[in-house]
Amino acid sequence: MPKRSTPRDLADRRFVRALDETDDALVVGEAVALDVVPAGTVLRLAAALLDALCLVALLVMLLIGLARVWPVGIDDAWGAAAQIAVIVTVFVLVPAAVETATRGKSVGRYALGTRVVRLDGGAVSFRHAFTRSLVGLLELWTTFGSLALVVALFGSRPRRLGDLLAGTVVQHERLPRPAAPSVLLPPSLTAWARVADVHALPQRLENRLGAFFRGAATVQPALREASARALAAEVAGYAHPVPPVAPEEFLAGVVALRRQRDLLAFGGRVRSLDAAAAVAGARPPGFPR
Repeated sequence: MPKRSTPRDLADRRFVRALDETDDALVVGEAVALDVVPAGTVLRLAAALLDALCLVALLVMLLIGLARVWPVGIDDAWGAAAQIAVIVTVFVLVPAAVETATRGKSVGRYALGTRVVRLDGGAVSFRHAFTRSLVGLLELWTTFGSLALVVALFGSRPRRLGDLLAGTVVQHERLPRPAAPSVLLPPSLTAWARVADVHALPQRLENRLGAFFRGAATVQPALREASARALAAEVAGYAHPVPPVAPEEFLAGVVALRRQRDLLAFGGRVRSLDAAAAVAGARPPGFPR
């Protein structure tokens, strides 16, 4: 019989994937890795139902209003064309306009705490929203959502066909953010920190260090030690001298030292900007008030 995976084993696998992650798909700005959490299928389904109720109510009101103001005796073809125009406006143009104006929100997404974003985490434009709405006319309304559900269930992420064509993803914004672990300088490295020369680490390596300390407490000791040893071998190329301590202590010392020096550098930059602002705003000698 195959061995059943325990929650601890699943946590270990996620830990290894986080340390081995090298994709650039969600790296934006100045090499900043973006943390976009895709919304689950159930959450998206609930938001879609709320949006559908609002759109159907709007469609019914518009059709009733059109029937009241439409002149009697006009050719039925013109009436059918007007109804088709109303349907397209409600199911395509209105969702696209709402998503564009609210930067990826809708009534259902406001209620459930989700938002449509680009794959790089940026706000969607009208092109993205219109593509999603136009494809949604087929996969959501014509097939009653069955096509979208099948695509979302069998994809690597819960993305429907409109998301795949538009290059978007629905993220969950109301996830509880765990507190980041506080990495302190080990007492055994106090003397080393006074003379150590630690260069700036590549962004990927910094991300992996952060993932290591965030998940180290939840994984098996053997995997934790092996991961620390592998990370320490990579970080050793940016630190001199390398202290003769355990790999995890060395990593903690590097993180604490880089944080301290970054704070000093940012503090010096702030003082320089304040001094420059004071000089730029000073009144020249003898200048009238």
